[in-house]
Amino acid sequence: YFDAFLIGLTATPGTQTFGFFNQNLVMEYGHEQAVADRVNVDFDVFRIRTEVSEKGGAIPAGFITEFRDRETLQQRFEKIDEDLEYQAGQLDRKVVAPDQIRTVVRTLRDSMPTMFPDRAVCDDGRLAHIPKTLIFAKTDSHADDIVKIVREEFGLSNQGAVKITYKSGDSGAKPEQLLQSFRTSYPTRIAVTVDMIATGTDVKPIECVVFMRMVRSRNYFEQMKGRGVRVMNTEDLQAVTPDAQAKERFVLVDAVGVTETDLHDTVPLERKHGVGFDRLLNLIGLGDTSEDVVSSAASRLARLDKRITKTDRQEVETIAGMSLTEIARHVVDALDPDRHYRAAQEATGADDPSPEQIATAREQMVREAVKPLAGNSALREKLVEIRRSYEQIIDTATQDRVISGEFSRDATDRAKAVVESFRQFIEDHRDDINALDVLYRQPYQARLTYADIRELANVIGRPPRAWTPDVLWRAYEVLDASKVRGSGPRVNTDLVSLVRYALGEADELVAYPVLVEERFQAWLAQQNRGGNKFSAEQLAYLHLIKDHLAASLSAERRDLQELPFSAEGGLGKANQLFGASLDVLLAELTRDLAA
Repeated sequence: YFDAFLIGLTATPGTQTFGFFNQNLVMEYGHEQAVADRVNVDFDVFRIRTEVSEKGGAIPAGFITEFRDRETLQQRFEKIDEDLEYQAGQLDRKVVAPDQIRTVVRTLRDSMPTMFPDRAVCDDGRLAHIPKTLIFAKTDSHADDIVKIVREEFGLSNQGAVKITYKSGDSGAKPEQLLQSFRTSYPTRIAVTVDMIATGTDVKPIECVVFMRMVRSRNYFEQMKGRGVRVMNTEDLQAVTPDAQAKERFVLVDAVGVTETDLHDTVPLERKHGVGFDRLLNLIGLGDTSEDVVSSAASRLARLDKRITKTDRQEVETIAGMSLTEIARHVVDALDPDRHYRAAQEATGADDPSPEQIATAREQMVREAVKPLAGNSALREKLVEIRRSYEQIIDTATQDRVISGEFSRDATDRAKAVVESFRQFIEDHRDDINALDVLYRQPYQARLTYADIRELANVIGRPPRAWTPDVLWRAYEVLDASKVRGSGPRVNTDLVSLVRYALGEADELVAYPVLVEERFQAWLAQQNRGGNKFSAEQLAYLHLIKDHLAASLSAERRDLQELPFSAEGGLGKANQLFGASLDVLLAELTRDLAA
């Protein structure tokens, strides 16, 4: 016989995990490796700053101000006698500033074409199809405020923007149904949550994760961020987002500075986010001493103790015989495994008490710690009454203004690293990759073929680079969008434009299909000036040849027997339209358009 080996697997290791295993890390497989292996997708950070979210705000004296109950949402209005100032940290907890939420949401809406430059854009400059977006809110009431404003600013229906929290069922729709709709159907584009989708929930189509709440725990942040890293095949993605070409990354929108904060490892007391405070106290009153229930109750009590008034605190201490802080501390101490072990040693006199003895010691400690709550129904009722009495202030006076909305410095640095690596790759491999050899030499000594471009795409697509035309294109856009032209999906022939721009042979990075289109229009104008006018039928066929050149770099007779030419009459139709000049025409178009 031998002791079994204990192996731990985790996606979010914390200091407690490493300590438990005595720092014995056998294998590490990080996000970067997962991206290179195409197990995860990478992400860019887009930072939104506003004046109110950075500095807070103030409601002027004399302004008729709305006060709202946190639980019932009942409203009342009152004229305040003096200026009411609040800090950024009080937003959406003590004070709600609708214009601050609206400013962030509006900036998110208007910035989406920048975040997703390859997507179809409507006449009003907005995306035709909003990428599946998940917004993290601070509280359930904060989520309600966000959903309301998202629907207004994005012009979405109740189905288009939904709140998915443990309280969603109060409005009729079950959270599980809303989640399934968000995961698999087109209509639901934006979901707002607090904790329900933060961990353990797989929604692969998500391409935008928005933080409108601060997170201090590194583990929790990684889990929340992980909602966007899921890979998804293109066919399934396009079923819910039609103009998405592939899920190669997601955008993390930071509206609170979470990506700029030093995160730490924590073990939260709160374990029952979906259970109401009154129910937790009732469970304890019924004798429930499970760790999750007791720990969550301690967490709620500690938070309540920080917020109650002096009068409420005195009433609670009178009823309980001790402060909320003392009750919470006693409960937390009673949940400490080290204290259980020492208590079992003292009770049994054994140096190494058995698991049963430790469990008995734990049960006794917890029951003693919760006795002030379990045996005092008046205290439980008073605590619930106080918890429900607090109100939020609704600031409709402050008008928020965007400070900035741009890719973070980290995103810029990553883009710069990709561009520099790409240039170095061209320099290092110009003699052994035919496409680079042809493009590097001016004037060209040989014609570039699509097979050459496909070889280049295959080479750069392998780990550790895992580059695609879209990844490279996006890096140049992040660095200087003014020098990049051409929206729509990226194609392999865009590598021609990317290499030439990297070599300094072009002042602008122009999508290869756009470049071919511009050359085609110039060629048509030259033909018209020379008296060679084409019929409408000939022009339609010439456009097919032009599109083929943009995708394949060359056009020959045999190509005209394939789609899309075969659907328009194929080679026979081309002979009928252009006669004996067909071969000359194909050679000329290949030379002038695809050079």
